[in-house]
Amino acid sequence: MVKKIIIACTLVCMTTMVSSVSLAKTIDKGQRGHHVSKVQTMLKHQGFLHDSVDGIYGHNTEQAVRKFQKSKGLAVDGRVGPATMNALEKMETRYGGHGTALSHDGVPNKYSRVLTMQASAYSAQDPGNGNYTATGSRLKKGIVSVDPKLIPLGTRLYIEGYGYAVADDVGGAIKGHRIDLAYDSRSEALQFGRQTVKVYVL
Repeated sequence: MVKKIIIACTLVCMTTMVSSVSLAKTIDKGQRGHHVSKVQTMLKHQGFLHDSVDGIYGHNTEQAVRKFQKSKGLAVDGRVGPATMNALEKMETRYGGHGTALSHDGVPNKYSRVLTMQASAYSAQDPGNGNYTATGSRLKKGIVSVDPKLIPLGTRLYIEGYGYAVADDVGGAIKGHRIDLAYDSRSEALQFGRQTVKVYVL
């Protein structure tokens, strides 16, 4: 009888531990702490979160997560589970993992120059646009169109409110201090509209 009770208690404890581990892997609205700050920092680096990093998983952070999930074809639930975290870390490595130190606010500590530019947005879904850039890359978020006389093609950039990008396209109307930011959907491009942004040349 005692043996059965011990086995039962052991099973309950193991179930509780597994449940706790499972919950710990999901970062959700209402949570606070360094794990939330990490998520916010990655979202900010990649242009999905415009608020400051405060370690509080509030409404704006949830909406930024939903936007990120939608852009990556993930289940859109506003929660950071293993799949969303893996996707965030993968993109962080791609855009922020090239030896560029970042400040707490997500602005590069090291850059060659900073430009104030007039930004517009576009996508492969816009009428008349194709799926590829002038250099043959697939048109997607993280690609920007520039004037090569000002910013050479292939230059890595950090754009305020957008994130890391590569100058990989050109356009007839993109001259001087004009820049066109690629998005994955036309609705996102239209939502961006036209803005004045700071562009950090890395």
